[in-house]
Amino acid sequence: MASERPGRKAKPAADTAINEEPERIQKLLARAGVGSRREIEGWMESGRLIVNGEPAVPGQKATVSDSFELDGKRLDVAAAAVTVRRVLIYNKPEGEVTTRKDPEGRPTVFDRLPRLKDNRWISIGRLDINTTGLVLFTTDGELANRLMHPSSQIDREYAVRVFGEVDDDMIARLMAGVLLEDGMAKFSDISQAGGSGINRWFHVTLLEGRNREVRRLWESQGVRVSRLKRVRYGPVFLPSRLTLGKWEELDQKAVDTLSKTVGLASVDIPQKTPDEQAAHERQRRKSPGGGGKKPGTRRWDVSDTKPARSGGSDKARGGAGKPQRGTGRPRKSHSDK
Repeated sequence: MASERPGRKAKPAADTAINEEPERIQKLLARAGVGSRREIEGWMESGRLIVNGEPAVPGQKATVSDSFELDGKRLDVAAAAVTVRRVLIYNKPEGEVTTRKDPEGRPTVFDRLPRLKDNRWISIGRLDINTTGLVLFTTDGELANRLMHPSSQIDREYAVRVFGEVDDDMIARLMAGVLLEDGMAKFSDISQAGGSGINRWFHVTLLEGRNREVRRLWESQGVRVSRLKRVRYGPVFLPSRLTLGKWEELDQKAVDTLSKTVGLASVDIPQKTPDEQAAHERQRRKSPGGGGKKPGTRRWDVSDTKPARSGGSDKARGGAGKPQRGTGRPRKSHSDK
């Protein structure tokens, strides 16, 4: 793991990024891992969030020294005092919801993650219960917000199996833009990835993360998505060795690359406590893709360059559906796993 690499001296957390200036409440609380900025803004609008005994208002600033209460319960914001930036990649299986707690009692993506003592994992975007694949988690609320914000234009790539007839005109419409119930939407890239007849695989790319957007775009054309898997988020690819339900932690170089993508300076990954390291090692040994790696071998697919854009179907590019090397795309077709 990143903090275990020999030869690198980790700086004390207090020497990395200390936050002392007043800042917007939703930014401060998001960095503390209390909730997303959108959730926190909702708490403020409904009068649920109290700061120093008074209801919080939009635009209000605060520091970690202030008192915060949500629905009468004191919030611990100590984690926001220092920026701790750790990142996990997780291969989500079907049947899990991307939420911390589910009122229906369904399993969540947080159930399998390693426990932290003084921080909490924040999911970077969501996948619906029937979608599998890459989910990123971080302890840094600012990194999470920037990676999810539409202004950052972070592309997400999905492998999708479509049931129905797909022709060049349909692909052109999906690339040009389709009016959905919540506005115009489109794919920034579509490429063939195997299959035949009315069961075909494609790789599609989006520059935003609206609810069920991939499925709704295809369904607007009268075809159905039978399988959907996220394989990339920005520069981070889902490695084939990471089996369903397993996670890996990104090393310093990979986290720095991801941070640079959204204009954030590097922050040293803190050393784990002995208890954390022992617990994480036990979980990593159980992972089919986590153990047995020699120090120095590449364990994550993180690119420091933007993926090439095709701007259309394979036919329009003159290709034959061949995947680009190193993108994690299938050579012929996807399995149903």
